[in-house]
Amino acid sequence: MYSGSSDGETHEAAQRKIPPASSMLWVRNLRRFIGSGAGLGSEALMELETKRILLDIFKEKQKKNAEAGSIPSFYKKKPEEGSISQRVQRLAKFRFLKKQSDLLLNADDLDAMWVCLRENCVIDDATGAEKMNYEDFCHIASVCTEQIGPKCRRFFSPSNFMKFEKDEQGRIAILPFYLYVMRTVSLTQARIDMSELDEDSDGFLQPHEMESYIRGLIPNLAQLREMPAAFVQMYCRIAAHKFFFFCDPHRRGKACIKKVLLSNCLQELMELHQESEEEVTDTEQAENWFSLTSAQRICDMFLALDKDANGTLSKQELREYADGTLTEIFIERVFDEHVRRGKSGGGNTREMDFESFLDFVLALENKDTPEGMTYLFRCLDLQGRGYLTTADIHSLFRDVHQKWIEGGNYELCIEDVRDEIWDMVKPGDPLKITLADLLACKQGGTVASMLIDVRGFWAHDNRENLLQEEEEPEEE
Repeated sequence: MYSGSSDGETHEAAQRKIPPASSMLWVRNLRRFIGSGAGLGSEALMELETKRILLDIFKEKQKKNAEAGSIPSFYKKKPEEGSISQRVQRLAKFRFLKKQSDLLLNADDLDAMWVCLRENCVIDDATGAEKMNYEDFCHIASVCTEQIGPKCRRFFSPSNFMKFEKDEQGRIAILPFYLYVMRTVSLTQARIDMSELDEDSDGFLQPHEMESYIRGLIPNLAQLREMPAAFVQMYCRIAAHKFFFFCDPHRRGKACIKKVLLSNCLQELMELHQESEEEVTDTEQAENWFSLTSAQRICDMFLALDKDANGTLSKQELREYADGTLTEIFIERVFDEHVRRGKSGGGNTREMDFESFLDFVLALENKDTPEGMTYLFRCLDLQGRGYLTTADIHSLFRDVHQKWIEGGNYELCIEDVRDEIWDMVKPGDPLKITLADLLACKQGGTVASMLIDVRGFWAHDNRENLLQEEEEPEEE
């Protein structure tokens, strides 16, 4: 009883005697000493300075947000050249792309996967195709993971198995699956390579960046390895221009990397991987824009048209394109809509440079594509109203009719051709034809050829005979 009361009184007395920490002199001096940073090491000082900088940035952002009100920020200034933020950004991008590249399957990994697929599949008795069911699929996944590593595991997901066509027994063919893996790896590698060349990391490639990408591919493309060194720069310029014609429709001078990867242009370029010893005909090489034969053909064509050798084409020189079968009014409209006014030689001087010539050739050789049809429609739209009337069709075809008669062909009625074009397009508005109508009818390229090129009209007029000539060799 004595000890209990004594302990309680002693504890209460101790509480009353201990002063608060803030009133102690040594505590105040210690806090003042630490606050000045004099007693901290270099790492602690750096951490303290970092906190101060981040606090200042936070306060500045709060102040800007308060001034801006409810309007969100939609523009972020790019870091200045040589600044620390730019260097950090580049280092982070390099490390990220390096990590993604390490996760890709290399050539040896792909070969090992193909061996695993063939060793663990079954042969379809009816077709002889090599197939696998889901149990085989899971077993192959385990074998590949043991031999190759976990980086191949993502290809063997249930969702990937469901992407492929299955037979009555629920089996899929191994070849389409393997081609899917190869294409995925190829596109991912292409995206990594393009991202490395994207200097400002905005997801777009500028012309010189696209040319650098193509230049890096040349040693790996079998059909381009023998390209003369003097022609490499010109080839890259021609090849890159097709990407921008199809992937930069608004002519902003940059092409979206994602759009480039999904375009047919990249697939056409990758076709040059196949060895030249294989049966690749001259016609197939000429039809592939990225082939060496095609690039040399375009250069030779431009040089042949450039009679005065000044590096540009006048209207008179361009009239000789395609043996002079294009109409006068079309050439005039091309210069009105797609050729910039020259800086020298008079205010009205317009000459077509090589870049504009590439656009011109791409549009004529790809008339059935939305990009090619858009280019040509601007030339056909004489009044710039966004649609064609019967008067426009009459004016456009009048030059074709004149060349047709000069070529010794039979007389024809312009009104009959106009009505035939209307029947081919079947426009939504019976009084006018729009670009959307030409794209929807799937015959826009044929209609454009009939209105700008006498050879195009001749091919349409003799389409049945030409089709019969094509079928006869096949029957033999």
